[in-house]
Amino acid sequence: MPTTTTSTTMQVSAGILIVGLGGNNGVTLLAGQIANRLNLSWETSTCGRISANWYGCLTQIPPRGIHGRGVGFQGRIPGLASANDAVVGGWDIRPTPLGQALYDCRVLEPDLVRQVREEMDRVEIMEGVWDPSFIGESQHETATHVVSGGDNASTRTRVERIRSDIRKWREKNNVNGHVTVIWSASVERPSEAEYASTDDMLNAIYNDDNKDDISPSMCYAAAAALEGCSFVNGGSQNTLSSAMNGLFDECYRTADVPSTSPLSKFAPYSSGTAYCLGTDYKAGQTKFKTAAVEYLRALGLAPRVIASSNHLGNNDMLNLTTKKTLNAKMRVKSDIFGPWEEKDLDHKVCVMYTEFIGDEKRDFVEYTSLGFLGSPHTMVTYTRCMDSILCVPLMVDAAIWCDYFVSHNVSKGDAARATAYLFKVPEGEAKGVDPGFFHQMSELEKVLEKTSGIDLTGSKKRKIDEVGSESDIISIGVEKGIISEDQAAALRSL
Repeated sequence: MPTTTTSTTMQVSAGILIVGLGGNNGVTLLAGQIANRLNLSWETSTCGRISANWYGCLTQIPPRGIHGRGVGFQGRIPGLASANDAVVGGWDIRPTPLGQALYDCRVLEPDLVRQVREEMDRVEIMEGVWDPSFIGESQHETATHVVSGGDNASTRTRVERIRSDIRKWREKNNVNGHVTVIWSASVERPSEAEYASTDDMLNAIYNDDNKDDISPSMCYAAAAALEGCSFVNGGSQNTLSSAMNGLFDECYRTADVPSTSPLSKFAPYSSGTAYCLGTDYKAGQTKFKTAAVEYLRALGLAPRVIASSNHLGNNDMLNLTTKKTLNAKMRVKSDIFGPWEEKDLDHKVCVMYTEFIGDEKRDFVEYTSLGFLGSPHTMVTYTRCMDSILCVPLMVDAAIWCDYFVSHNVSKGDAARATAYLFKVPEGEAKGVDPGFFHQMSELEKVLEKTSGIDLTGSKKRKIDEVGSESDIISIGVEKGIISEDQAAALRSL
C-alpha cells in the first residue's frame, strides 16, 4: 500500500526510497513525514506540547531574519517540492513492522509514536539484498527478510530484482516526481572491486559467473541509475567510484547505444537525468567541526590538534564494533579536512559503542591551535542529540534537491557541488571542494541563483551599487551595443 497519500490537488510527489527503511533513520523520517502531513501535535517531557515541523530541513523551512537569506529555502525558490507530499518506501533485511521499529528505537516522544505507529505498521517493507561478508556479525542473526532464490543467484539477478522493485513501487504509489534511492543501511566494509570504466563494471555485473567483490550498495546504486533514479550514499563505504559515477552520466545512458555496448544488455533502461551523491552524511559533530576549523582559519590561527570522541548505542554503532566496517567509517571521518591541506594538523577520532546511551549521540571535541607568536589557543565543544534527528533532515534535503535539480536540468557537476554541504567526503565533481560549511552553502546558493534567476546572495545589488544605479547599467548596455536605445527606454519605463 502507499506509504503516504498526496493531496487532492496536483502536487509533485518526490519519491524517497530508503535502503534500511527499518533502521532508526528510516523510521524517524517516515514518522516525521506522517506527522507533518497530518499536522500532528504531541506532549513532550521537556518542551510541553509540540507541533509537527521540518526544522533542520533547509528545503522545507522558510528564511528567517531581516536579511531574508541563509536559513531556509521554502518560499524563496519556486519549484521546491514539499516533503509533505513525498512518497516514502524502501527495503530492509529485517521484517520488523515499521511502527514497532520506531517504538523499539526510542528516538521520538512516546505520544508521537503512539499516533503514527498504526499507519507505519501497514507500510510494506521490500526484501533487502545483502551479503553477510559486507556487514558486522552483530547484524547476521536478525537478517531474515532478504532476497533469496533465483533473484539472489548472481549480481545481475540482484540488480534486476532491485530494478523491478523500483518500477513496481513507483507505479503502485503514483510517484510523479523524481525518485531518489538513499543508502541508510549498516556501513559496509570497503569493496575490493575496482573497474577502469563503466563498461567494465557493467560487464562484471552481467556475468553470472563473475566472483568480483561487488557490494549490496553497489547493486542498489547501479539499479537506481538504470531506472533513472538518483542515488545517495549516506554510508561510509566506497560505493561510489569513477566507474559508478559514469553510469549516472546521461551521455553514457543514451537511448541509442550500439548492441555491442554492455549497457544494451540491461535494456530497457532510463536515459533520464539522475545524480550520484555522497559520501556519508555530515550531520552533527563533523559538520560543526568543519565550521569550527573554518572559524579558526578565518581568525588567522594555525590549527594543530583536533581530538574528538563520540559514543552512542544505536545499531549503526553496534555494526562498527567489527573492525572491517569500522575502517570504512574512520576513512571518511579522518579525511574531512583534506582539501585544506593543513599538513601540520593532527586529527584524531575515537568512536565507542555504549548500549545504554541508545541513539542519543554524545560527542566531545577539543581544538588546539597556535595564535600570535605561537601562543596556544584551545576551545572545547560538547554536543548531545539523537543521531537520527541530525541525519533525517539531510536525507530529506538530498531527495528534494535531486527532484528540483532534475526538473531544472541542473548539470551533474553543479548538483554535486551544491549538495557538498551534506556529506563528509563529497564525491565525483564535488571532490576537493572547500570543506568549510559556509563555503559549501555559498556553492548551493550559486547554483540556485543560476537555476532560479533569484538574487540570493545580494551580489546583483552589490554590482548595481558599485556602478551607481540601474539606469547607469542600462546606459552601459547601450554603449556596449548589448541593447538598443528603444530597449533602454522600455527598461527605464518599468
